Amino acid sequence: MNNLVSKQNLTLDSREVAKMVGKDHKNLLRDINTYISQMKQANEDSSKLSTPINPTDYFIESLYVNSQNKTQPCYLLTKLGCEFVSNKLTGVKGTAFTAIYTKKFNDMEASINTGLDTSQLSPSLQMFSKIFESLANAELGQKKLQQGITEAKKEASEVKKEVQGIRDTITLSSTSWRKDTTALVNKIALNVGGYDHIKAIREESYKLLNERMGVDVKTRLTNKRRRMADEGICKSKRDKLTILDVIQDDKKLIEGYVAIIKEMAIKSGTS
Repeated sequence: MNNLVSKQNLTLDSREVAKMVGKDHKNLLRDINTYISQMKQANEDSSKLSTPINPTDYFIESLYVNSQNKTQPCYLLTKLGCEFVSNKLTGVKGTAFTAIYTKKFNDMEASINTGLDTSQLSPSLQMFSKIFESLANAELGQKKLQQGITEAKKEASEVKKEVQGIRDTITLSSTSWRKDTTALVNKIALNVGGYDHIKAIREESYKLLNERMGVDVKTRLTNKRRRMADEGICKSKRDKLTILDVIQDDKKLIEGYVAIIKEMAIKSGTS
């Protein structure tokens, strides 16, 4: 009976499942909430169901404490729950997840099945068995605690690096803005896939600058070239002008552009 109860309680944490399927935990939580909502809706239309669906047979609400000591929601997925998630996946990802979670549950069940019935032992042996079980549970608990501390430290370290990256970005100078923003645009491009993205990132930054400052930097560039032509400046020099030269002429545009590049860097996770 004890083994039966234990098997029914076998679960995998949604954070672990998210890593197994290569999905952000928040997105997996969103999907599970959708599944639960749909199960409840199906129950309301009982004419379509021969047996009511119990969401807790699949997903059990739970909580965990993150590296910032904040309580966050998660789910404990039963074997049925893992099968449910697996059925939503396709291709290699679905096959890999099915193989991994099946092995995990089989390993957990095998561990439970190795338990001995000590009720037939002598009182002294039963006592030693309980002492051993207590010591074993204490050691396992200590290992789990240590593992939790290690994971929390790792998460805290990652958060610290991210915060430092944001701080470094926010301190972007408005005096050496051309050099600083160019370097940051290059970093953003690398972070999103490579230097081929530099042009698209610059175009997006100019679009945001136009919207925020109520200007048209391309028109300003054209007008600047015309003025230089009227002043007799050679065409080769006029052709070398860029939108950054237009921004250079207006202090407010410099401040606006620097702010936009900072925001784009933070949004893309660039440090």
